Amino acid sequence: MTIYTQNCVLASNNQGKLREINAILAPLHIKLIPQQQFDFAEAEETGLSFIENAILKARQAAKFSGLPAIADDSGLQVFALQGEPGIYSARYADPHALTNTDDHENLQKVLRNLANNNDRKARFVCAIAMVLHADDPTPQIFQGFWDGEISHSPSGSHGFGYDPIFYLPEHHCSSAELEPKIKNAISHRAQALQELKHFLENEPHYFDCVISA
Repeated sequence: MTIYTQNCVLASNNQGKLREINAILAPLHIKLIPQQQFDFAEAEETGLSFIENAILKARQAAKFSGLPAIADDSGLQVFALQGEPGIYSARYADPHALTNTDDHENLQKVLRNLANNNDRKARFVCAIAMVLHADDPTPQIFQGFWDGEISHSPSGSHGFGYDPIFYLPEHHCSSAELEPKIKNAISHRAQALQELKHFLENEPHYFDCVISA
């Protein structure tokens, strides 16, 4: 396996995401530097899809850090709610908010909207974008999907976001009740990151232009 030693900026200030992504990419010796170490604001998520928003965030992080950037945009899709909260998952309690809203308020809104509905099918979606620089004409895109159901009440203390209400029938528990090691092996983000890892392992010259610059 090819091992990289490369600094990249992670286009997120979410500590939960940082822990998960670091754990999965650690074997590649990629040093992820969180966006908060650079003095710039998070990108406005004006895209109409997870992929568009991931690219927007990656380009901005690369522009202001001068480093290759990795960004993810992820969220929950509830089938009975026509895919909501979708790309507005982080601010579902108030879609017009300029910053992310409280996790508890977000998941409570999902529960309220599903109160009289027996169709609880849902999935987590993750889109990861990786760019070498802000104007990279070929951003690399990786996606992952994780199927489950919406429970009737929160349970568990692991994870973040909607994990306490995302029930996994095959594990008989919520995502927030899974051990982090298990979640990091099967989640939507884990699936997308495994695709990213596979790409880097098979593209040994991907970072060459950055390293030699």
